[in-house]
Amino acid sequence: MTEEWVTFARLGRTELVRLAGEIDLANAPEIGREIQRRTGHSGAGVLIDLTAVSFLDSAGVRLLDSLVGDLDRSGTPIRLVVGETGAARMTLQLCAFRDDLMSTDLDRAANEVS
Repeated sequence: MTEEWVTFARLGRTELVRLAGEIDLANAPEIGREIQRRTGHSGAGVLIDLTAVSFLDSAGVRLLDSLVGDLDRSGTPIRLVVGETGAARMTLQLCAFRDDLMSTDLDRAANEVS
């Protein structure tokens, strides 16, 4: 069940996706399918909040890279909320993920996509 790892909400017109727990090979494909199903259709921006992620492996990084690519191609603004510290931020920085997409807090990220 993806509800354990991903929840959806709206922040104004922006779609807010919150990930939590461990994002790895065991659940990344299912999470990715659910996010793709629920986002990117309204033309509004997408925020992916990773601040509650406790572990992010290479499958999770590939998931985020794929989502970013799909949303970029469709012209949908996207930001990843990674906090000041944490597992997701550290992993994405180690992988040299696009720094221009990462934000330290939700309010700043929401302003960047609106």
